[in-house]
Amino acid sequence: MKKNILVTGASSGFGLLVANELHSKGYNVIGTSRNPEKYASMLPFKMIALDLDSEQSINTLPERIFKEIPQLDILINNAGFLVSGIAEETPIELGRQQLETNFWGTIKVTNAVLPYFRKQKFGKIITVGSIVGLVSFPNAAYYAASKHALEGYFKSLRYELDEFNISVSMIEPSAFKTNIVDNSSSTLKKIEDYNTLRKKIEKFTVNLVEQAEDPAIVAEKVLKVVQVDKPKFRNIVGKGTTALINLQHFAYGILEKGVLKKLNKA
Repeated sequence: MKKNILVTGASSGFGLLVANELHSKGYNVIGTSRNPEKYASMLPFKMIALDLDSEQSINTLPERIFKEIPQLDILINNAGFLVSGIAEETPIELGRQQLETNFWGTIKVTNAVLPYFRKQKFGKIITVGSIVGLVSFPNAAYYAASKHALEGYFKSLRYELDEFNISVSMIEPSAFKTNIVDNSSSTLKKIEDYNTLRKKIEKFTVNLVEQAEDPAIVAEKVLKVVQVDKPKFRNIVGKGTTALINLQHFAYGILEKGVLKKLNKA
């Protein structure tokens, strides 16, 4: 029997690539979007509505899922957005919204399906995090905070769900060519003291996007985690990620100097 997989945020970016990859491999995919009617006719898999900022949307999700399928095997948490900008320039309300959507929205969706996973005594929860959930960089303080929070939460959840045969995994991508930067939210408030740094960050970001890898690699990594019976918790993907993690844990000072050096060259 085909495994049934729910992919949140499946209308663009990693979510769209992941959903298409899984569909092409024979899985029964249900994707979510805040406005699924805009994409339904263009996609080969079923789309349903889900807004991570709406309690009603999340609370009614299981009922709507099980109108489409008899059983859910895998949840892939992917939906979210990027708040970019220097921390002090970013309004607290925008930062709070970043955490509300990326962290709390993801947790609420997970909690909505957990009773069904526990009852059937199996399931997989795969969450698309980010390398900035492990290593922070300038101009993305709130995004990094939301991804660090997910990392910590799902580490704990993995222990708690072990006896129910429910696996918990994170996908940690580095920089890839997606529309996340174009679709990011940022502040219009500017503090003059940061003008020099802001210019360096803008140039650094342009260079980063130009050198970014094909995001199809991330979809392939997710597929591997889907196919493995007992996947490991952390699944990093992208060039340079292993070196970054090693520096983070064992030589943070070198990592910090390297980031600052790249910024000053920009």
